[in-house]
Amino acid sequence: MSNSEVTVIYFWKIKSSNIGFALLRMALDRGALRRIKGVQFAKMLGTGKGETFTPRDADPNQWGALIVLDSAKLDSLDNSKLIKRWRSNSLSEVRYLLDPISSHGLWAKVNPFAYATTQSDGEVVAITRARIKWFQNFRFWRAVPPVTASLHASAGLLKTIGIGEAPIGLQGTFSHWNSGADLRNFAYKGAAHQEAIAATERHHWYAEELFARFAVREIRG
Repeated sequence: MSNSEVTVIYFWKIKSSNIGFALLRMALDRGALRRIKGVQFAKMLGTGKGETFTPRDADPNQWGALIVLDSAKLDSLDNSKLIKRWRSNSLSEVRYLLDPISSHGLWAKVNPFAYATTQSDGEVVAITRARIKWFQNFRFWRAVPPVTASLHASAGLLKTIGIGEAPIGLQGTFSHWNSGADLRNFAYKGAAHQEAIAATERHHWYAEELFARFAVREIRG
């Protein structure tokens, strides 16, 4: 991938009366988003509270999209029919522009964030994503609550959202932090998170996993 790429994440809040629209567009826009010129990787996302990673966490009033594309095509994406359609059917929109600091693992058999990295002393975003083995779902769900409680209580956490491509089995988190140091303190010093890492190594409950950190270039909305 070239040095000119950027990771873009949209989050849209919609009215309850537009949930049908959102469900339809989630199905139809998956392929259409990838066909927009300059897009290298794209996923439509459902969201949730990120507390249990079960279907009861789902937030039917918030939806999202994650895109990696050529920076020169950002305006074209932002003014595309697809994005404008979501915008016009939403109560609010937040757009994050992100540059990767580090990324390990795979998402749909590729690492979409394996392009020119940067460093940052400012705000950072972390994205985790995992494909959970079906027979490990219940064990995984039992392990989640202590970690999410620790996450929500962490110093420096500005925002966290559960993200997923499906209600079960394809789970992730988006977290926005005041600094990289705050994120590292949670990831490497939190007892609950360390136990979850150890449990992952014991049980091998992921068929695929990815962890990425980003510098925040811009937030709009």
